[in-house]
Amino acid sequence: MAKIYVNGDEQEVQLPATVADLIQQNNVAQPDMVSVQVNEEFVDREEFATLQLNEGDEVDFLYFMGGGGGFTI
Repeated sequence: MAKIYVNGDEQEVQLPATVADLIQQNNVAQPDMVSVQVNEEFVDREEFATLQLNEGDEVDFLYFMGGGGGFTI
């Protein structure tokens, strides 16, 4: 087992594992809408199935949300 960090939390994973494997193992909601950073570098969606994770990697699952510009007086 290898230790990696997912959204700041330590997690043990069986290597070899890809970003796609990690998304599935973590039951990521709306996987088609998530962006992923590994060691602070954005990963292209086309690389999710091939990018191998390594011991000590820091992985962040990110969702970009639009917001309203409304305000009240």
